[in-house]
Amino acid sequence: MAVSTVYTVQSLNSTFSISKPTKTQLGFNQKQLVFYKKTTTTRRTTTEITCSTGDTVVIGLAADSGCGKSTFMRRLTSVFGGAAEPPKGGNPDSNTLISDTTTVICLDDYHSLDRTGRKEKGVTALDPRANDFDLMYEQVKAIKNGVAVEKPIYNHVTGLLDPPELIKPPKIFVIEGLHPMYDARVRELLDFSIYLDISNEVKFAWKIQRDMAERGHSLESIKASIEARKPDFDAYIDPQKQYADAVIEVLPTQLIPDDNEGKVLRVRLIMKEGVKYFNPVYLFDEGSTISWIPCGRKLTCSYPGIKFTYGPESYFGHEVSVLEMDGQFDRLDELIYVESHLSNISTKFYGEVTQQMLKHADFPGSNNGTGLFQTIVGLKIRDLFEQIVASRTAAPLQATKA
Repeated sequence: MAVSTVYTVQSLNSTFSISKPTKTQLGFNQKQLVFYKKTTTTRRTTTEITCSTGDTVVIGLAADSGCGKSTFMRRLTSVFGGAAEPPKGGNPDSNTLISDTTTVICLDDYHSLDRTGRKEKGVTALDPRANDFDLMYEQVKAIKNGVAVEKPIYNHVTGLLDPPELIKPPKIFVIEGLHPMYDARVRELLDFSIYLDISNEVKFAWKIQRDMAERGHSLESIKASIEARKPDFDAYIDPQKQYADAVIEVLPTQLIPDDNEGKVLRVRLIMKEGVKYFNPVYLFDEGSTISWIPCGRKLTCSYPGIKFTYGPESYFGHEVSVLEMDGQFDRLDELIYVESHLSNISTKFYGEVTQQMLKHADFPGSNNGTGLFQTIVGLKIRDLFEQIVASRTAAPLQATKA
């Protein structure tokens, strides 16, 4: 492990860190990373930390609020093992989740304006002007290079910017939020990226179910909230899906004519071709166009049934493979029948997808394509991580032989 000294300068609303790794027998190069914001009155403290030597794999997950990012993160961290929990002894309102292998941060922590500041300036959290992309880039770059950072915290309870927290480089670093692919510099740091694309019809149905049933909001206030966010969502969030390596698209079912309840879903897993360390999943025959209605004696499903499709498409000018599921499962233990017909799912043993789904049967989406495809993408990310680590391990050996 390399030892570095972090100097932290704090003011009322901002922080920066200068990290200076020292040269070690592991070949840790001398360098200086500066994370900065304008400050007023300052106070300096010094802390020693340990950091790894740049083996962190960085994953980006983009989606609007209320679109299933938290559930996806729980499925992903479960694939790698260990419970994901907030930093021990830290801010109880921290947005960070840490497990043995992964660290997940919420990009809301890079808001440059608190809730009051956004209201005063008339901007939403989706607006890039309300976010500090310079700090985001420098800190994600540092983590990827094996250098710990003191990351700010946006407090969703109070709407304020809290004092920063120390984030050490993990094996897998997930940045989730509104803007992981908005800034080209941050985008270049990602080893893999995912976009959760929830259609307006489904998003509206979900918000009605959640906000009316659970929070007592009126239908009019829900509509107003959605409409207020839509221009910024269309301008700044939605365009990021063109850069994603995988997109999980959630749409109304086509099995029920004129359905508007949003309970039965059609979910598409859009996988970009040619991504290093990532081979798209396929159904039956790779590259073919497939339509499959599973046997009702092997897969129990009530009205309106289940239909799978698979085939090549074009998505924002990229060649992609698309796996689609319309409908929902009645019995998760029978999912093994579907799993046995899928290839390139990166499982370590027969039935691992089904096992993961049964393990989290109470998670939202576990009876439809959202849970299935989130689980499969989690397994694909594990495989990608293992391939990247293997390639990095092999590189010095090959250089020695040369």
